[in-house]
Amino acid sequence: MRNKTTKIALFILSGFFLYSCSVVKRVPEGEHLLEKNNIEVNGESKNDDALKDQLYQQPNSNILGYNLRLHLYNLAKPDADSSYKAWLNRDPERHDFLKKLLSEKQVQRFGKSFVVSGYSNFLKKVGEAPVTIDAVRVRKSANRLLAYYYKQGFFRTKVGYSIDTLGGKKAQINYKVATGKPYVVDSINTYIETPVLDSLYQTTQKNSLIKKNKQYNESDFVEERERIKTYFKNRGAYNFEVNNISYVVDTVNTNYKANVDLIISNETIRNEDTTYAQPFKLYKISQVNIYTKNLADKSQKIDSTSYKGFKIFSTGKLNYRAKALTDPVFILPGEMYADSTRSLTYKYMNNLRIFDYPKIQYVTDSTDVTGESLITNIYLSPWKKFKFIASADVTHSNIQDIGLEGSMGVSIRNVFRGAEILNLTVRGNLGSSSDPDIADRSFFNIQEYGADAKLSFPRIFFPIKTEGIIPKSMIPSTLVSFGISRQQNIGLDKENFSGILNYNWNPKEKVTASMDLFNIQYVRNVNPQNYFNVYNSSYDKLNDIANTYVSAVNPDYFVENTNPNQDRQLIIENGTSAFINEVTDGTIAVSSEDKRSVRSIEERKKRLTENNLIAATNFTYTTSNQENNTDETFFVFKTKIETAGNTLGLLSAITDNGKRSSSGNRTILDVEYSQYVKGEVDFIKHFDLRRGKVLAMRAFFGLALPYGNSNSIPFTRSYFAGGSNDNRAWQSYSLGPGRSGGLNDFNEANLKMAYSAELRFNLFGQLNGAIFGDVGNIWNVFDSQEDPDYTFNGLSSFRDLALGSGFGVRYDFNFFVVRLDLGFKTYDPGRPVNDRWFKQYNFSHTVYNVGINYPF
Repeated sequence: MRNKTTKIALFILSGFFLYSCSVVKRVPEGEHLLEKNNIEVNGESKNDDALKDQLYQQPNSNILGYNLRLHLYNLAKPDADSSYKAWLNRDPERHDFLKKLLSEKQVQRFGKSFVVSGYSNFLKKVGEAPVTIDAVRVRKSANRLLAYYYKQGFFRTKVGYSIDTLGGKKAQINYKVATGKPYVVDSINTYIETPVLDSLYQTTQKNSLIKKNKQYNESDFVEERERIKTYFKNRGAYNFEVNNISYVVDTVNTNYKANVDLIISNETIRNEDTTYAQPFKLYKISQVNIYTKNLADKSQKIDSTSYKGFKIFSTGKLNYRAKALTDPVFILPGEMYADSTRSLTYKYMNNLRIFDYPKIQYVTDSTDVTGESLITNIYLSPWKKFKFIASADVTHSNIQDIGLEGSMGVSIRNVFRGAEILNLTVRGNLGSSSDPDIADRSFFNIQEYGADAKLSFPRIFFPIKTEGIIPKSMIPSTLVSFGISRQQNIGLDKENFSGILNYNWNPKEKVTASMDLFNIQYVRNVNPQNYFNVYNSSYDKLNDIANTYVSAVNPDYFVENTNPNQDRQLIIENGTSAFINEVTDGTIAVSSEDKRSVRSIEERKKRLTENNLIAATNFTYTTSNQENNTDETFFVFKTKIETAGNTLGLLSAITDNGKRSSSGNRTILDVEYSQYVKGEVDFIKHFDLRRGKVLAMRAFFGLALPYGNSNSIPFTRSYFAGGSNDNRAWQSYSLGPGRSGGLNDFNEANLKMAYSAELRFNLFGQLNGAIFGDVGNIWNVFDSQEDPDYTFNGLSSFRDLALGSGFGVRYDFNFFVVRLDLGFKTYDPGRPVNDRWFKQYNFSHTVYNVGINYPF
């Protein structure tokens, strides 16, 4: 044992020695690789990212402590082309042979090929050169630390530094900062040359970011300048700019106090070679002109019309209702100029999706003798009325060996002259499957086809006015859509009809609200008798039970069997249905456990083969603080509430007089309708760890409760676990419910909990990597399922949370990301209690997930 321990220790020490040597492979003699930056502030060690960002030199990037990019760089030859030439010159006969075989030109070009130098150049490009300590940059870093604290009011800061060599061509830099006592804002005096701006400032002075007795911070002064500029420009000061605001800060002999003078100068006018100053004016909007086409085209007559104070010009007949053009405009005649109204107009116009990005210009109204009026000109360039859309794709799934998918459609803009958009689409899929359960043995034996119609309005489409509740500043829109599809494949061959009336608006910036007033879906199973051909696991369970009591089962229920040593097979559908009926009514005596299993199989079959009529209303609220696509420190919070069946319950009582089906449930037009309430919470949080590293997390909770006319949730509205955007160690529908072990072909339930964390990092170039952990499961609760393995039973069910972990790579194409994740079952609740950790944790049981964009 001692010998083994010694060998292991020697192996580890050898590995560390080789690793240490390899990272300094390209460090020149006399120089040192930067191993670490230590920052000490007032005697306390600091590790703040804001402080590290002040330093001109950072250690080489690493992934979990391993300098991958540095090692890639070190693998490259320093001067591959010169090495090649030296190799040629060492043996003249070699050079002559290659010249005869190729040519002198090709021999020289070979030195620049990928085989000789291209490979090394590639490694240098994707790799990272060793960061060696540069004394000049160290001094610059110290000066930046000095400036960093100076801007925060520490005007007497002192910064020192030292370089400690660590051996093996490595060293670390120690920065020591002594900030001293901070300065505090004392007196604040204002000097505003323009009287109207002085009056405006008095109304907003209480909101100033610069306050007496507050520690001096340069960022407060920068943000206060921007705040004042925004305030003035939203109240008529059209020509006002941030450079009209300046400060004078006195700190001489003030005992750590800063006396601030705020100065707002007059407007500077430049007229040819003459420059002079004059007081700022507050402008009003005297006229708003909207141009819908290029008026430079003199071949067409210019037409004009007036509507609620707006003037609308067009070449030829106006193709839009006046209201459709004026509703998105927030710049109103007679009101003060405001930057905010221009921004809202840009946003609303762009949201219409029928014009190019609008152009808004302001010119002085020459008819106003006071010179305090502006004319607004809005230029709109319409898109083409018709846009044809076509797409095609080749697909593969666990059902289809190969599939051809395509769609064709047309987008018609300004359908009713109110900036509406109508989208008409037909879609289809032809697939080939070798599954033995498909009777059709032709090559393309799977097909699905459908059509969709979507009509969008740039306003709330409702019988009564909603402006008081949802003003147009919230950019409201309405979407009416209808869809129909038919599916013919290994499944139950479904027909699907849907209709949605959706409203969407933005209550605040970065907040979105969406409501489906009506979300109607009718799913009809064309071949319910094919159930046991599709759900093989249910059939196998039922068949095993039938073979347990084979002597009591009518032989006619089985397929004729010529081999007495093999289990007999129930006939689908006659044999399976007859056996289930005789077990449930007691004709065939079975154990209580087997009877419960048969009933469970029958309930699941009934639920998945029954036609569904769902009429739901839902509301979704989403908020985020993400600034832009490059912002990696943000959160997204989304919550949704949905109810279904209440309206249909009322209609059923009126139209069918409370008519009920054979199962006792109420119907409308002879179809049982679903009733449930469903709530979801989804939270995503990203942390920017700097230098290409991001920690992303997601938490999800969803619960759907059946009531009234339902004792379970429709399959299309239930939850499943597993897949590329969920727990990646399990395939879709293969996890849960609870600790059941995913025994069914398609496992679903009405309660779901999920949590995922993913560390993302750059490998090199556009290639990124990730390591992740996914926790979650689904359960049945308050529905028809009673098996404790499937149901949520309080705190004890948290032991049924599955844990998957793994790693993946992503390639960023800028406009989308392609990713591959490898998931491993780390904790499997479907296994026995003492046999759940790290079973099947190997590449032979890896679950591969391919997806577009990040999972959350």
